[in-house]
Amino acid sequence: MFGSIDPATLIALTLGLLIALGFTLVASAFSAPAARRYKRRLREVTARKRGVTAVNAVTAKSLSRRESATPKMDLFARRWLPHRDVLFHRLTRTGRSISVGQYALATFAAIIVSTLLVVFLLGLSVATSVLIGLAIGILLPHMVIGRMGNRRVARFIGLFPDAIDLMVRALRSGLPISEAIINAGQEIGDPVGAEFRTVESGMRLGRDLDTLLWDIAKRIDAPEYKFFIIALNVQRETGGNLAETLSNLADLLRRRRTMRQKARAMASEARASTAILGSLPGLVTIVLMLTSPKYIMVLFNDPRGVVLVGIAVSMLVGGIGIMVRMAKFDV
Repeated sequence: MFGSIDPATLIALTLGLLIALGFTLVASAFSAPAARRYKRRLREVTARKRGVTAVNAVTAKSLSRRESATPKMDLFARRWLPHRDVLFHRLTRTGRSISVGQYALATFAAIIVSTLLVVFLLGLSVATSVLIGLAIGILLPHMVIGRMGNRRVARFIGLFPDAIDLMVRALRSGLPISEAIINAGQEIGDPVGAEFRTVESGMRLGRDLDTLLWDIAKRIDAPEYKFFIIALNVQRETGGNLAETLSNLADLLRRRRTMRQKARAMASEARASTAILGSLPGLVTIVLMLTSPKYIMVLFNDPRGVVLVGIAVSMLVGGIGIMVRMAKFDV
C-alpha cells in the first residue's frame, strides 16, 4: 500500500500527523477543569426564574440560545474540542457574539481556502499543500480572535480612568457605589459602558455587585480593572473615603498607561527588526518560486529538502519568539 507513495509525500504525511498530535497534546495540557462559564450563568438565571419579570425572562431565554446560530457545529465542537472552555473565554473577550461552532466553521473554511491557494498558486503536491493549509487555517483564526480581544481590552483600559472619574463625581454627590457604576456605564462609551451595563442587568436579576464585577474581570483580564475591584473590597472591609481612593486609583492608572506607552516607544526598534528579519525568509522563498521555480522546488520535492525546510521553519519560529519576548516589557 505504501510502496506506491513517493518518499516526499510519506514524509509530509508523517509530519502532518506529528503536528496534529502535538496540537492535541498541548490542548489537553491546558484544558481547564472547571465548568463552562456559560452553563454556570445559565444555571444562576434558571435558579431565580420565579422572581424574574417578563422582560428578564426574555433576556434569560436569549442567553440560553446564544450559541444556536450553528447548532451542528456547536455539537461537533462540544464533543471533539478538548480545549473548549479556554476557546469560549477567548471568544467572549472580543465582545462579539461569536460561538464556538462559528469559530470552528471559520477554521475549516480557512484550511480549505489555504490548501487550494497553495495548490494552485505555488504548485506544490497535495500532501504538502494540506500540511501548509492546516497550519495557516489553524493559526489565522486564532491570531484574529486574539488580536480582537487584545484590542478590546486596550480600549477598555484607555477609557477606564475616565469611567472612574465619573464614579468619583457620583460618589461625592451622595450616590452609592452601585448607582455610580450604573451611571458610569450609561455615560461612558464602549467597551466600558457595555460591560458596566451588564452590572445593571445582573443586579435586576438579584446578583450581588462583587460577583458581577468579577464576571467582568474574567472577560477583561487586565490588572487595572482588578485594582478597581480590590480597592472596592478593601474599602468595604476597612472603611474610608471611597471617592478619594478611586480618584487616586484613576491617577495611578493614567501614570501606568503613560509608562507603558514610553516602554512601547523604546521597544519599537526591536519590534521593527523582528518583523523585517522574520519576513525575509518567506519573501525570498516567494520570489524564488516566481523567478526560479526549478531551483527552489528541490526543497519541496526531495525528502531531504522537506526535512531541511521543517528544521528551518522551526528555527525561524523559535528565533522570532525569542526576539518578541525580548522586545516585550511588562509594566
